[in-house]
Amino acid sequence: MSNKLDLSKELIGRRALVTGGSRGIGAAIAQRLLDAGAKVVVAARTPDNDAPAAATFIAGDVTASEGVEAIATKAIAALGGLDILVNNAGGGRAFLGGSWTIPDKEWHDSFALNLFAAIRLTNAVLPALRASKAAAVVNISSAAATMPFGPFAHYGAAKAALEYYSRTLAVELAPSGIRVNVVSPGVISTPGSDEFAKTTPGFSPGDWVRNIPLGRIGATEDIAEVVALLVSDRGKFLTGANYRVDGGMTAR
Repeated sequence: MSNKLDLSKELIGRRALVTGGSRGIGAAIAQRLLDAGAKVVVAARTPDNDAPAAATFIAGDVTASEGVEAIATKAIAALGGLDILVNNAGGGRAFLGGSWTIPDKEWHDSFALNLFAAIRLTNAVLPALRASKAAAVVNISSAAATMPFGPFAHYGAAKAALEYYSRTLAVELAPSGIRVNVVSPGVISTPGSDEFAKTTPGFSPGDWVRNIPLGRIGATEDIAEVVALLVSDRGKFLTGANYRVDGGMTAR
């Protein structure tokens, strides 16, 4: 008999909701959970061809309170409960002139998407997570939270706040057996980041790679694999931590 773990079966019976799951990192996370046997709902504003075909898609806006409530209600109904929440929806526009050029509205929008969406959705699904015997929350942050960079100051600040919130939530929910962790991607090749690199001087893949000790840009699968660990029984003693998946970029 082999003692090798069968990672294609470790999430059988688990029910997962992944926001921003129709493309990029979110789609890769959703597919990885599906590959491990989970039932998965992905939520996004609009569907995308990159969304895993086996996942159930729910359209919704996580920056609006009514959108969050609708996503939570529909996802729990479709899944019959909830065991795994991955708050992946996020992003922000670059303001190359520096932080002082970022309008107030962009700061508000960034916090709405990168912080408040995760808070509201977690609160909305918390009763379902409390009813689960294997509940896990993973909030997707960013290396930008710890690397001061003017053009994305609004985005980095929101992600830094998300990390503090996640640590607090992990301590609060630990007695209920609900684990909360953060995954902080570095430079990852996604449709959005690739387009940004093509159109913005000074942000080519070569420019980024020079700051990454492992010498390559990350793949969406690199993030998905860590998330799969954290929501599985392999990560049953992991909570309140931030896993930086950035090729050593923030270790300098």
